[in-house]
Amino acid sequence: MQQSSAQSSSLLGNGAFSEDMGNDPDSYQFPTGLWARAIATLDPGYFAWVMASGIVSIGAQLLGYPTLSTVVLYVTEAAFALLCIAYIARLVLYPSWVRRSLRDPAVAMAYFTVVAGTDVLATRLLMAGHPLVTLILGAGAALVWIALTYGLPSFIVASAKSPVLRELNGTWFIWVVGTQSLAIVAAGLAPTTVVRGAADAFIEAAVCLWGVGVILYILIVVVIFIRLMLVEVTPAEMGPAYWIAMGATAISTRAAAGILVLHGRYVFQVVDDLRPFLAGMTFILWAFGSWWIPLLVLFGIWRYVVRDYSRSYEPRLWSMVFPLGMYTVACYSFGKATNMDFLVDISRVWIWVGVLAWVAVLVMMVAAGLLALSKAHRPSQDSQAVVSR
Repeated sequence: MQQSSAQSSSLLGNGAFSEDMGNDPDSYQFPTGLWARAIATLDPGYFAWVMASGIVSIGAQLLGYPTLSTVVLYVTEAAFALLCIAYIARLVLYPSWVRRSLRDPAVAMAYFTVVAGTDVLATRLLMAGHPLVTLILGAGAALVWIALTYGLPSFIVASAKSPVLRELNGTWFIWVVGTQSLAIVAAGLAPTTVVRGAADAFIEAAVCLWGVGVILYILIVVVIFIRLMLVEVTPAEMGPAYWIAMGATAISTRAAAGILVLHGRYVFQVVDDLRPFLAGMTFILWAFGSWWIPLLVLFGIWRYVVRDYSRSYEPRLWSMVFPLGMYTVACYSFGKATNMDFLVDISRVWIWVGVLAWVAVLVMMVAAGLLALSKAHRPSQDSQAVVSR
């Protein structure tokens, strides 16, 4: 049974669940068939694939690589369509698996990748001249964000049978990423509307969401540091999701840059009053995000080299690719908004870090999928023995 689960995890997800699921008599009753198991155990954070692909496409477009951007955009759209089908199928066919993941503090917040992935794609389509599609996607993401923001914390607390501090990890930063992604979409849509009231509403929403995202980041980063210092961390727990700690500061920087570039009628008094604070606070966030990078590299060395953790594909590797691409976009956007040319220079180099990471993880994912399919169609030793007799 473990082998079957591993095959399905390689294909679509690794279905990380907490230990208390063993109390459920049906917790190890995996569906039969490779695709059924893959859907049932789908990682809640798999929309990070859309996030990573979309932000690499945005970065390539901003820095003058339109062909690369278009190719990655096609992958982003395909990933979005595939994962929408997979998430809906999992919700309809395997609701008990969804409920398990929603009760688990270690994985529940990963559902915010749905919000962030949808908004990243919406932002890229806005750059391509599709404001109506962006509005529809943004509205859908906002509804999911509201449901998750107020539903998940209460659901986790109500379902907790022990203190949840040990279960907190880097996936909680996706809450910040999802919030700031909505701020980016709102600020981006403001100049596309001819209705003054609607433009003001978008700007107000962008500023409020940016503020909420910053406060959430401060709260979460404090708790995460306390958890790292007080609770033993295993190589399995110290996964790629911790890179989102940097990605959250990067997307906060990009969200502020989107507000700072608004001028003329697409701005209201509060934005003008907040400009010095926005610029200063954003630079601090960018600096703190940059500080994270060497530390996260050291975490990776400890995990893969010192503790010799498996280097095989896992869906959460996309959670590492997204921050790398987001750092490029943040540097470029904030540098342009504040005339800090050195940030733009950083983005011209860093773009290739994100592209190479995206290609590497995509190749690993395809290889893992092909391997899982080949194992699923390979006759078992028992069946071969029967045929030989």
